[in-house]
Amino acid sequence: MRFPRWIFAAVMLMAAATARPSTRTIYPDPAQAHADIAAALKTAAATHKHVLLDFGGNWCGDCIVLDMYFHNQQNRPLLDANYVVVHINVGHLDENLDIARRYQVPVEHGVPEVAVLSETGKLLYSSRTKELELAVQRSDESAVTRFLIQWKPSKQGCSMMATNC
Repeated sequence: MRFPRWIFAAVMLMAAATARPSTRTIYPDPAQAHADIAAALKTAAATHKHVLLDFGGNWCGDCIVLDMYFHNQQNRPLLDANYVVVHINVGHLDENLDIARRYQVPVEHGVPEVAVLSETGKLLYSSRTKELELAVQRSDESAVTRFLIQWKPSKQGCSMMATNC
């Protein structure tokens, strides 16, 4: 049995009308950034963790991939045990530029970019060499793992390679 073309067209039109692109919201409203950093520093001081500032935008494919790498099976325990993460929405590279400048993060050259702060708020690292962006572009999840291990807080009696210490 042949279907009339108009039925096929109607079905396709209905399918297209109901299809929505999947959007994953990682980066909150740009106005939250200052308050989120202040809250993260309080939490970091109480828990002896570092603060990981993740600069990006919900439109940025590399930012979404980096977040997936941060939360994969190997990296999630490292992240949870050692960092308080703050996602900083830079809009289309026109929001929260004051925060990026304060922490020496060159977002004007693109995102994702990161900075690591001590529990007291001291800048320990800013991504001037774009190594995490390059890791994403090369699909190198292990580079993200090495980064998280390298910048985690050192705790008495712990090996640098321990994930939950």
